[in-house]
Amino acid sequence: MSRGLNKVQIIGHLGKEPEMRYTSSGKPVTTFTVAVSRSWNSADGERHSETEWFNVVAWGNLAEICKQYLTKGQQVYIEGRLQTRRWDDKEGNKHTNTEVVANEMMMLGDRRDHNTTQSSSESALPEGASGTNEDEFPF
Repeated sequence: MSRGLNKVQIIGHLGKEPEMRYTSSGKPVTTFTVAVSRSWNSADGERHSETEWFNVVAWGNLAEICKQYLTKGQQVYIEGRLQTRRWDDKEGNKHTNTEVVANEMMMLGDRRDHNTTQSSSESALPEGASGTNEDEFPF
């Protein structure tokens, strides 16, 4: 039996403040954008750069952590999978949106660069956070 793989890893900077909402069943979901830039030299020695924007979605506990600790401009590592959603609007126009569904997030960069003040309980959060369900680990 063959297996597939859908895994994405990105490191970039948040383009805006994370936005959190709740589904009708009460599950938290947070969305934000991450800009990933790359630079290269062409054959003639000219320097080029481009930025790719990724829409990121986090669910559950990871959604709450992202909303609480991430801020615009902050460098972040995101690991997850690509998901493409398709829908038709009221006028019948077709739309497609590809996003990274995060299952892991790690805050990067120098903590002094962030303008947020953390209480002692907030600073106890590890730099890496996982989107796993807390009920899976009873310890």
